[in-house]
Amino acid sequence: MAENLVILESPSKAKTVGAFLGKKYKVVASVGHLRDLPKSRIAIDFDNNFEPQYMNIRGKADIINELKKAAKAAKNVYLATDPDREGEAISWHLAYILGIDPAKACRVTFNEITKNAVLEGIKNPRPIDTELVNAYQARRVLDRIVGYKISPVLWKKVKKGLSAGRVQSVATRLICDREEEIEAFDSKEYWTITAKLSKSLQKSGAKNKVFLAKYYGSKTKKHSLENKAEAFKVVDAVKDSDMKVYDIKNAEKKQAPLPPFITSTLQQDAFRKLNFKTTKTMLIAQQLYEGITLGKTGTTGLITYIRTDSVRISDEAANWASSHIKEKYGNDYVPAKKRVYKNKNTSQDAHEAIRPAHPELAPEDVKQYLTADQYKLYKLIYERFIASQMADAVYSVCTVYIDASGYVFHASGRVTKFKGYTCVYEEATDEKSDDSFNKALPALEVGEVLNTEEILPEQHFTQPPARYNEATLVKDLEKFGIGRPSTLATIVSTIQQRGYVGTEKKSLFPTELGRIVNELLKGSFSDVVNVEFTAQVESKLDSVAQGDLNWPDVVGDFYEGFSKDVEKAEQELEHVKIEPKESDVACDKCGRMMVFRQSKYGEFLACPGFPECRNTKTIVEEVGVSCPQCGGNLIYRKSKSGRRYVACGNYPECKFTSLNIPTGEKCPDCGAHLERITRRGYSFVACSNKECGYKKK
Repeated sequence: MAENLVILESPSKAKTVGAFLGKKYKVVASVGHLRDLPKSRIAIDFDNNFEPQYMNIRGKADIINELKKAAKAAKNVYLATDPDREGEAISWHLAYILGIDPAKACRVTFNEITKNAVLEGIKNPRPIDTELVNAYQARRVLDRIVGYKISPVLWKKVKKGLSAGRVQSVATRLICDREEEIEAFDSKEYWTITAKLSKSLQKSGAKNKVFLAKYYGSKTKKHSLENKAEAFKVVDAVKDSDMKVYDIKNAEKKQAPLPPFITSTLQQDAFRKLNFKTTKTMLIAQQLYEGITLGKTGTTGLITYIRTDSVRISDEAANWASSHIKEKYGNDYVPAKKRVYKNKNTSQDAHEAIRPAHPELAPEDVKQYLTADQYKLYKLIYERFIASQMADAVYSVCTVYIDASGYVFHASGRVTKFKGYTCVYEEATDEKSDDSFNKALPALEVGEVLNTEEILPEQHFTQPPARYNEATLVKDLEKFGIGRPSTLATIVSTIQQRGYVGTEKKSLFPTELGRIVNELLKGSFSDVVNVEFTAQVESKLDSVAQGDLNWPDVVGDFYEGFSKDVEKAEQELEHVKIEPKESDVACDKCGRMMVFRQSKYGEFLACPGFPECRNTKTIVEEVGVSCPQCGGNLIYRKSKSGRRYVACGNYPECKFTSLNIPTGEKCPDCGAHLERITRRGYSFVACSNKECGYKKK
């Protein structure tokens, strides 16, 4: 029998840690929480400082009995759950179940699942951090009060089965508010003028290098063109005028790398670059953190702890990165001064940033042991970490000012002088780049008159703000101080599972149900869906974790106003009837016009005659292109993993499917059908026959 018992949350992590500790240690898993508030009742003692009434979770009896037996036989018991509030609470519950004094040195943590980190953690046990536990309890009690007090109001006033969450309701409101902005947006006309210019003096037979210049206004003031008349007034004035360079400004600009990933930025970049949903990112990151079997090397964690707000990295990691960069890229790529990134919030500095736990293991070194998705995410984390410790990128920026009969045009060009960190990593953004920016300008001189190749006036209309996607929603939740690293992915997935938010081409939009619930909460529970109020509560929870506030006081301050809102809503709120939207599809069983209904799997058509008629239909979205095999209509479908693909509507007679969209054209080389393919935002048309190789932009 082992002298020491080590308890973690995850079986896979327990397996990894067990391999490091050897025979004197028995390493087991609790498989998450063992105690929690019961689901059958609110289980909060409002008359006794909001004391939560925890119970052993149903179905966990066997695990609890096994842990008790193992703890009784062990000389020392170490509680090694995750190093955050949730993990601290699980250890606290374990201490209660196993009869361990929480003030005893029984708690061990490690920021990474590597042999050195695990052995160091075991050598330095500490008491359970009761302040972290109190912060967890405050959050758990607040969430329970909001959910169990508002949900019955929604059942009574709207429909059964609805629920509200303290943080999820705010996220839903953000999406509803954005949709209202889009619908209320008043699009305005404006015009731009682009001049295609080239140097006048060229060597004999040389081809003119054309560059673009944008209309600016006058030499002293920028002028916007609001209509066609204004635009063509400028066009008529400059089309036969000399385009004369009157000023040239050269500047050198530096661009610093971004810090290593924290939870939210990892979710954002994985969404933009890898098309990973937030839940998928966290699932794969958890696998990389808990441990991967690397052949004869054994099982080890590849990245540090994945739920963090800190951009700090250890001196050891920074020094390794500096040596690696110097050896692989040269001295010029090492910054003159060591990079130190500052956290927005000092209370969230318990862990390092997300970085490789073994930076000497490059992505290519471990690729054979990883799934395709694990490799992609590890590579993303690895490259961001290396880039964060590299020198700035340096650009030479040239801006040319051109006069034509008093009208001014600007042309800008940027040349990379030194790649710096960008040779390893470039951040993806949600903003569209300006395609009028020249990569480089020809050598020009002040006073030089340019050739006018073409003057292009173009009409535009101002665009409404874009809908949220998972990356931009996480970005704003973090910006507003809503949620924490451990909750961000759950927030995004929960509001979709509840049917309050739908997705369309990766964008999030509020469903009719989401709008109704949001309006009800705004009217009756304004604090619950108030961004600033929720951020203040999160800040108070941080203060509890630091020992600056008592958690019952935080809950009491919230509950005082909230309980009055609940009482008022129960008495005054009118019943809201949700009328389903009617479709143009007739029920083929009874003839009634079918209506749109929502399930956790998405929208579908149902007969309004339920329960007499129970007919339902899936909603078919046509591609608008004929099937290349049978000529039938192609439709969009979704795989079990949620990936969208194209299939023939004549299934099962025709079993054509494709991840790419056929164009309806034939390949000029081999006669197979052509497909439109998109890779990282770049679209092209290619032959579906892989042996052909035909491709066009």
